[in-house]
Amino acid sequence: MKNNKKRKGFVFKTYEAENQSPFDKLFEIFKELITHTSGDFDEAIDWLRSLDVEYKLTDAEYTIDDFIEDLKKKGYIKEEVKGEGTGGTKITPKTERAIRQQALNHIFGKIKKSGAGNHKSKSPGIGDEHTGDVRAYQFGDALDKVSITESIKNAQINNGIDDFNLTENDLVVEETLHKSQMSTVLMIDISHSMILYGEDRITPAKKVAMALAELITTRYPKDTLDIIVFGNDAWSIKIKDLPYLQVGPYHTNTVAGLNLAMDLLRRKRNTNKQIFMITDGKPSCLRLPDGQYYKNSNGLDEHIVNKCYAMAQQARKLRIPITTFMIAQDPYLMQFVRAFTKANQGKAFYTGLKGLGEMIFEDYETNRKKNIKG
Repeated sequence: MKNNKKRKGFVFKTYEAENQSPFDKLFEIFKELITHTSGDFDEAIDWLRSLDVEYKLTDAEYTIDDFIEDLKKKGYIKEEVKGEGTGGTKITPKTERAIRQQALNHIFGKIKKSGAGNHKSKSPGIGDEHTGDVRAYQFGDALDKVSITESIKNAQINNGIDDFNLTENDLVVEETLHKSQMSTVLMIDISHSMILYGEDRITPAKKVAMALAELITTRYPKDTLDIIVFGNDAWSIKIKDLPYLQVGPYHTNTVAGLNLAMDLLRRKRNTNKQIFMITDGKPSCLRLPDGQYYKNSNGLDEHIVNKCYAMAQQARKLRIPITTFMIAQDPYLMQFVRAFTKANQGKAFYTGLKGLGEMIFEDYETNRKKNIKG
């Protein structure tokens, strides 16, 4: 007799990419271009047309003009009248959100693939994230935290199956993780050096900020994120302003950025507070009490550097750790960052642009797991 039983097993076949519509394919590229052009729609479309000529992104059935028309219909762009009565096209908040989501997927997706954590606290406490660990029941423990399976198992071991009896001594509860809150200030250097030497450093910094903003607003709504940019001065920007962020003809007033960051964090009630600083250059500017600027781009100015160290120590007293992500790797600048980090008892990463986002996300995740005490 033939064996008619169905065999079980695995079937392996060649990977086939998910079928995307012509619009979706172009939209992925468009979101990347609009980030690089700081929200300039016309420039992004010019780049898209150039790429189309080189890589044949479209065909006669679906052209770049068709794509632009779909962007309008779907609410990703809109026409606006400029100051002199001339027309123009700009992206909408819907596109801004799509850009933030793309940045989050690109950066956080890599972290998830690497198995890096799940943003939980290391400390047991009141929460709903199960650790898998159990402990003996204590008076006052909520009944819904009692592990029924483990408790019945204990009762059977302690009292036998024939005369089943469940007592308080058999009860165990499953530990849950305390979900901490975090207040973060992200400082972004927008001095002129962020686009010098033929390297675009501001776009990766923007992407990190957008991704971090999207993560916090969608997954950790009780956390707070303030974003500061600093050049000759420092000022706060809103999340919706991130796609349009550009470098200016500025020096680097690190002290102003730190001062504003600490001022913002003083107002937060959360126990966990931190500053992330993305920079590629040395501090080269201070604003004097009379409103004038003291600038020196030649090496490390002792007066400016000492002010930075003082700010680092002040943040330490306020129990605010500073994590510096140093894009440049000049030896004398690394020496400054090491001294700055020692003064704050914080952390420093000496990195290029590659992996910047992953490092910031992993550090954010690690700090969310603990109460930062400085």
